[in-house]
Amino acid sequence: MGYSNVAEPRSTALRYNRWVQLAVGIVCMGLVANLQYAWTLFVVPMDAAHHWGQAAIQTAFTIFIVTETWLVPVEGWLVDKFGPRPVVIAGSLCAALGWIIDAHASSLGALYVAAVIAGIGAGCVYGTCVGTALKWFPDKRGLAAGLTAAGFGAGAAITVIPIANMIQRSGYEHTFMFFGIFQGVCILLLATLLVRPKPPANAVAAKRVVATKVDYTPSQMIRSPLFWVLYLMFVFVAAGGIIATAQLGPIAKEYGFAKLPVSLMGVTLPLLTMTLSIDNMCNGFTRPLCGFLSDKIGRENTMFMIFLGEGIALLGLMQFGHNPYAFMFFAAAVFLCWGEIFSIFPATCADTFGSKYAAANAGTLYTAKGTASMLVPIASVLSEHGSWNTVFICAAVVSITAAVSAKFILAPMRRRWIDRTVEAGALAKGYL
Repeated sequence: MGYSNVAEPRSTALRYNRWVQLAVGIVCMGLVANLQYAWTLFVVPMDAAHHWGQAAIQTAFTIFIVTETWLVPVEGWLVDKFGPRPVVIAGSLCAALGWIIDAHASSLGALYVAAVIAGIGAGCVYGTCVGTALKWFPDKRGLAAGLTAAGFGAGAAITVIPIANMIQRSGYEHTFMFFGIFQGVCILLLATLLVRPKPPANAVAAKRVVATKVDYTPSQMIRSPLFWVLYLMFVFVAAGGIIATAQLGPIAKEYGFAKLPVSLMGVTLPLLTMTLSIDNMCNGFTRPLCGFLSDKIGRENTMFMIFLGEGIALLGLMQFGHNPYAFMFFAAAVFLCWGEIFSIFPATCADTFGSKYAAANAGTLYTAKGTASMLVPIASVLSEHGSWNTVFICAAVVSITAAVSAKFILAPMRRRWIDRTVEAGALAKGYL
């Protein structure tokens, strides 16, 4: 009896530790990441088996991204109302079911249905884990959102090689089936550990971070012009990275070196497999790094530097990408300068519109990723009727535009917005 009386409070305290909750969220994100980042490995085998055409198969990817992102506001609302556990449990079931259907899909219609179900699953996990991280860490939002999003960005780096090998050895159908069930079961078990966020009372934002103390509902937020500036910037920067995520396989195949053996640090792999592994590591690494940096030097300053870097990396991929090693380098640079949007934008959203409705608000902003994904089929069409150069130039221009907008449009707008909320609060309390 004495042992259980001591162990239970300790267990409860550990469970409500915000760093433990953050770690659980990171692992959940890593487990669901393959639904997006390993997709490109399945495109060519599916086309070879069914001859549906890569553009038609990539439409499933767009449906997945749109479903994943555009339902996150609803899932965020459910998290704010009922807590994270039931939403992530539902997400685990949908994530598994989506890939199981993919394994047995004999038509494009079935593939598209699977994309919807998998998108719901990924959105439930993603929106919940990011939203609760923002609530647990009002003093370290950039870092917390970055670490959580890093799980989604880097999680596939661990499994991309086993998935690629299993596709070669056992076929893409078996790979969909095995990893779908494995990932779903693991997320389901981890979901039982999640609890409602209870941040420390003394957790406050750093001085360099412009943050409000007013909590805005999603309906109040979307009526603000500031929100739509953020949204448009998110679309601009996300487009380049999403196109790269979906099209690296077809691009490498068109350039003629997808299966070319390359060696790096004593490891020899097909070029596409090596590139995806490095890209996913860069995609994960940049999220906490840039989130932490934005906590220190400010959100907009970090946006300006990184968005500019993505534009340059896309132009480099266009100019030098026909060299296998240059292709690997600039693809990695694109992911290094793209992945941070999934830490900086949620943190900026919570700074601007408050913590209470952070899951629903960040989820609403996250729908910009779905809007950007609609450009993926357009990129396929442009490449078929022209070249990849046109795609790279367009993506680079919008990324550089977002960099300039962050510094000279977003920053002053946010400062005015926060100043007005401070003045309104002071008037309400009779200080002015």
